[in-house]
Amino acid sequence: MICVSVFYPNGPGKRFDQVYYERKHRPLVMDRLASHGITRYEIQQGLSGLGPGSEPVFACIGNLYFETVSDFQDGMAAHGAELQADIPNFTDIQPQFQISETV
Repeated sequence: MICVSVFYPNGPGKRFDQVYYERKHRPLVMDRLASHGITRYEIQQGLSGLGPGSEPVFACIGNLYFETVSDFQDGMAAHGAELQADIPNFTDIQPQFQISETV
């Protein structure tokens, strides 16, 4: 199984609409990638850094799980433009991506 992590780095003046992300973007992703093998989608909302009162490093992290990298790549080839076009609706942060093997 693989995990595609989408990191939204936090910073001064950055905008991230958590409600839109949870209620609109995640269902859109799940719908479009369902036929491409997505098994689940987790959202981690940043609360703080390590020190008391510190800002979180990431405003949000999304984790998308697939059986194979090719399943994810096929889904993005088919729907990536639409999914990426939705990003400005909830944030002005440029996301960072990492594909990892879940062990």
